[in-house]
Amino acid sequence: MKKVKAGIIGLGLIGRSHMDAIRRIGFAELAAVTDANRMLAREKAEEYCVPKCYDTVDELLQDEDITVVHNCTPNNLHFEINEKIIKAGKHVFSEKPLAKTSDESAKILELLKSNTSIVGGVNFNYRMNPLVQEMKHKVKNGEIGAPRLIHGSYLQDWLLYDTDYNWRLEPEINGPSTAIADIGSHWMDAAQVITGGRIVEVCADLVTVIPVRKKLIARNKAHETNANEDYEEKVIKTEEYGAVMFRMDNGVAGVFHVSQVSAGRGCYLNLEIDGSKASMYWNQETPDQMWMGFRNKENRLLMRNPDFISEDAKQYTGLPAGHPEGWNDGFRSSIFSFYKFIADGKRLGKDSCDFATFDDGHYIMRLIEAILNSSSHKRWTRLDKAGT
Repeated sequence: MKKVKAGIIGLGLIGRSHMDAIRRIGFAELAAVTDANRMLAREKAEEYCVPKCYDTVDELLQDEDITVVHNCTPNNLHFEINEKIIKAGKHVFSEKPLAKTSDESAKILELLKSNTSIVGGVNFNYRMNPLVQEMKHKVKNGEIGAPRLIHGSYLQDWLLYDTDYNWRLEPEINGPSTAIADIGSHWMDAAQVITGGRIVEVCADLVTVIPVRKKLIARNKAHETNANEDYEEKVIKTEEYGAVMFRMDNGVAGVFHVSQVSAGRGCYLNLEIDGSKASMYWNQETPDQMWMGFRNKENRLLMRNPDFISEDAKQYTGLPAGHPEGWNDGFRSSIFSFYKFIADGKRLGKDSCDFATFDDGHYIMRLIEAILNSSSHKRWTRLDKAGT
């Protein structure tokens, strides 16, 4: 198998997770990095023994040895940089969202479709946990009967205080949605993967819980408490909480809520799918466990075990039973699935894949905007089938 050489653009928190994941894939090599903060780029290149550290994005894209580029920049740069990567003839693995708006993501999708040799993936990593893949295959194989309902939540607390502030609250950088775009997108992607359907109609209520926040005058980092510091007041225009009812094209109905102001919750993503024969539940904070519920026999708590997991999901689990696999492992599987697709010479539109594609990323952008529209107009909103 030919080694996949990768470059990373953007070395913040999520960029460093990409670095760690790439290093865990045997046929991959982290060959180059760059960041707008040149000092940070050099520091991380030295720490990870990355052979090349470029001063600019354009310099990295000119490197002929690199075949895959990871876009780990803030949201407002996703469109511009994804476009540059594709035009440079590189495969692109983008952090979500694919762009700030669906108009931008549609343009990126069309550009990719006109460059059919290039593979584009989006990092919806929760879908790649082995037990999420197992749930998908249990639904597909009819083990819970006909899927009827799916429901759950994704809760965090990093915006709990009015002194919590981050660029994700600024529409000009992040886009028009905070909680739904940031964490609701992950929930919707996982729900669609598990059910095998697409959300086509939504009814949403979005809430700006803290309408005025205090931003440090000095530059601050995410998740820091800024009490007793000099600050300026900022009016917040996006939501920290949202509740969404929805219907899917396969007849499944559902509801979920997301919050970034729920004290004590760090990364509480959970989903339950109810079928005509059984139910399944998974929580990513206990990722090695999956509950199955029955009416006429005892319920079951399944522990991830490579010896008993389906063949399709087995490729995404690497440790023996009793050795917990968690967030980092699902993250690694997301990138592994993308790289394996490229290394095997497969093509989008021709071959199936488990990782999220640009088409998936664009559809999620359309869903986010439909949810914003629904909440604004206080009504059910259906996605236009004519959308790209």
